[in-house]
Amino acid sequence: MSLDLRKLEHLVAVAEEGGFTRAAERLHLSQQALSTSIRTLERHVGVRLLDRGHQHVTPTPAGQALIDDARALSAQALAALDRARRIGRGQAGHLRIGHTPAVTAEEVVELLTRAGTEEQGIQAHVRQLFPDELREQLLTGACDLGLTRAMPADTGLTRARIAEHRLRVAVPAGDPLADRPAVALADLGGRPLTVWGEAGSSAYTDLLIGLCRQAGVEPDVRRNPVQGTPPVTAVTATGRIAFVTTPPGPAAGGAAYVIDLDPPVHVPVHALWPAHTTCPGRDVFLERTAGERGSGFLAE
Repeated sequence: MSLDLRKLEHLVAVAEEGGFTRAAERLHLSQQALSTSIRTLERHVGVRLLDRGHQHVTPTPAGQALIDDARALSAQALAALDRARRIGRGQAGHLRIGHTPAVTAEEVVELLTRAGTEEQGIQAHVRQLFPDELREQLLTGACDLGLTRAMPADTGLTRARIAEHRLRVAVPAGDPLADRPAVALADLGGRPLTVWGEAGSSAYTDLLIGLCRQAGVEPDVRRNPVQGTPPVTAVTATGRIAFVTTPPGPAAGGAAYVIDLDPPVHVPVHALWPAHTTCPGRDVFLERTAGERGSGFLAE
């Protein structure tokens, strides 16, 4: 007997809400009906899925494993339904792309151009999302493809490295470093460095810190209080430096200056997509971007 996707949705809701009362309200069910659904699912699986405490309900290890897979199954079902609808409406060539702020809109356009999506009749819908939002939309099927610098692939997602960009440093106009043709990472010691995510909770911030440490520099990291803005603009407001991938030279209307790093440093672009789902536009994009790195792309 196959798993009931509706009952899996009930299990996920109870785990996310931490109890039956709030989960029942969210699902518009009575608490008794929700409890019966979970008990039926546990009998079907043959193991206990939830630890029912007096004040809080938590998944057992078996329950957590099923919840992780349930999210992937739900995303696959939603993606299949959405694909059928788009084909039925003559929209089979659509590709929904989300990108984190670390990947600029210009870089996304560059990748779409390389993939030749317009020539292939693929209409791309692009939007910037923070990592948690992107992860959720990929897992729920609301996005076909995510573009990130260093976000890991959670359960239900596949990741491939498809490109890399040269890393540079932006400084305020008039900064002594702006007079130099290039700087080394080691030259940046002691300069406050603007980042957009907290160390330890942002994979891209951790990547940048790791690059500095490899060069023998312990960066003075400061999180930018204004989220979602282009990195090059942060230096104009704070007087700090920031790592960017924009071309060298004047930036932000002349209020900032971008300098090459020497020796050159590169940062990756990773594609993330829901595992076990189909999307013709995504397949074309991946084959024509990551495929340039060799014969086909390599999922990580």
